[in-house]
Amino acid sequence: METEDAEDHGHLLPAVRDWPRGYGEASWWPFFTAVGLAIVYLGATVYTVGKPTDALSPTVGLYLFGAGLALTGVGMLAWIYQAFVQDFWGQHSPTGGLSLQIGMLLFLATDVATFGALFAYYFFIRVGHWQASYLPRDGLLSGLLVANTVVLLLSSFALRWTEVQIERNRHRRFVQGVVLTFLLGLGFVVGQAIEYYGYVVHEGFTLTSGIFASGFFALTGFHGLHVVFGLFLLAILALRGAYGQYDEDRHVSVTTVSWYWHFISAGWLFFVAVIYIGSTLGTSFSPF
Repeated sequence: METEDAEDHGHLLPAVRDWPRGYGEASWWPFFTAVGLAIVYLGATVYTVGKPTDALSPTVGLYLFGAGLALTGVGMLAWIYQAFVQDFWGQHSPTGGLSLQIGMLLFLATDVATFGALFAYYFFIRVGHWQASYLPRDGLLSGLLVANTVVLLLSSFALRWTEVQIERNRHRRFVQGVVLTFLLGLGFVVGQAIEYYGYVVHEGFTLTSGIFASGFFALTGFHGLHVVFGLFLLAILALRGAYGQYDEDRHVSVTTVSWYWHFISAGWLFFVAVIYIGSTLGTSFSPF
């Protein structure tokens, strides 16, 4: 006898819907993501243990770390697509998008906890003896930092303007606003890559340059990954907007993506104040 379980299960869905019955949609993507994260931590451990002792090859650790990041990224994107994007692609949500809003709020809450753990490490090393040798030769404050910060803040303002356009049913301006936000976010990522290149290649300031360097690259790199993930979300908004799937009554995913983008934009101001300016205070690089 034909049942709903016999329907097509595409859209990156690795398990049968509603199996076992009564438990909603079964998915292997959370497990896939967890495996990727486990490989990330395994790679970091192999690199950390192997570099000073030669007991394990640090190169193997780097490869494991990279592979783990790739698996985690694929798992998270597919998981979010299956959980949120798929059900909102071509049909109206019976709950008005409430599940998507709650999901984003929970995601941001876990992000706060994760960033809090990383900052706990930073504050722990910051309260100890501090000296300018912990920083790059030319310090952390630069014109590039100011430009990156301005670009990211402008992207947040651009996205807010974009929200207003779809609320007024101006589809063309909405798509233009999303594309503008995407380009500004991409500019931030490129700027951060240039900053990293200068530190690593020209100043020899790398992940293994000390306790501050490890914290700096972990925190700013983790934030950069969030920006990259936000670019994927913006690309989805642009694509759906081009197909006319938003209007003044149906744009909940625009709202949730804007929450995420404003979160990482506002968070960057905290990064600049605490890491870039805070670490420079009291050193020979301090302009204050």
